[in-house]
Amino acid sequence: MSGGVDSSVAALLLARAGHPLVGLFMRNGVHVDENESHKKSCCSVSDARDARMVAAKLGIAFQAVDLASEFGAIIRYFLAEYSAGRTPNPCAVCNRDLKFNRLLRFADELECAAVATGHYAQLELRDGRVVVRRGVDRDKDQSYQLFSVSEKNLARARLPLGGMRKPDVRALAADVGLRTAHKADSQEICFVPSNDYRKLLAERGVELHPGSLVDTSGKLLGTHAGTEHFTIGQRRGHGIASDKPLYVVALDPARGLVVLGSREECAARSMRVRELNWIGIDPARELRCEVQVRYRHEPVPCNVELDATGARVVFDTPELSITPGQGAAFYAGDRLLGGGWIESAELAGAAGLALGLARQAE
Repeated sequence: MSGGVDSSVAALLLARAGHPLVGLFMRNGVHVDENESHKKSCCSVSDARDARMVAAKLGIAFQAVDLASEFGAIIRYFLAEYSAGRTPNPCAVCNRDLKFNRLLRFADELECAAVATGHYAQLELRDGRVVVRRGVDRDKDQSYQLFSVSEKNLARARLPLGGMRKPDVRALAADVGLRTAHKADSQEICFVPSNDYRKLLAERGVELHPGSLVDTSGKLLGTHAGTEHFTIGQRRGHGIASDKPLYVVALDPARGLVVLGSREECAARSMRVRELNWIGIDPARELRCEVQVRYRHEPVPCNVELDATGARVVFDTPELSITPGQGAAFYAGDRLLGGGWIESAELAGAAGLALGLARQAE
């Protein structure tokens, strides 16, 4: 129970169905300034109070659990990914390591059968295997963020909101008088309540990699304070004036290089995906499906070519802004098949040559 309306209504629905419940609030050990977060982050003091009061209204037991150490590991991962020129996905890691892993160990200690959350995704067991589908409310669908959760752990999960739409969730909360009915949704990373990850980098003393801004021919365009301030596909904030939009198409922290190019040069023919996780299926050497490469992305058709270290994913048509560090979630229609972590992209334009040209220029 995060103190938001979704987990509140998930608890309400399960209580109505007669399930004995224990509400758990995860403390992340990060101080959240209530004025700074504008009530749009989770894990704050007020969120803990809201979760506790909802549990009291529903007549269920409630515990706040200290996961500062576990969240510390996620924060370290977050910082390390930026230092390596990748863009992290802490929500997917939190789902994999905490919500559908660490909390299951708490469930065992409390002799509970499962962990339930307010995720907008549908889950069922069919012939002993897990089937995950998109939530009915496509605007709120969160199945993408489950791509790295093991099938074994998903088998012990319950997602009561998968068949509901957000307005109906809020209406139900209001009907029964839950204090979270009209509470704003969480919009930031819980340990970055200001929504400015660069501030966190500075606070944690992350060593930046300053250097050069170059175009896809290796031409010097300017300088920058650190590759950590950029992400693949970024259009604004690089400070370079041009008669056409420039996008970040490649990063090389070791040499301090940020490569800028056109929209077309930001497109990739294929990508490498590692640490594959399959849900409800056991694919052979090749799989035809669709892939979603970030949370707010429309899936695109592809071929997944499996090998000993992961997979090469080939797009039917070049795809924009393939970002190492993000998740690649595979779908068959609305069914989530699993996914993995994007390792690298094969750029369709000249950008793939830029790093080599720039290195030669050095």
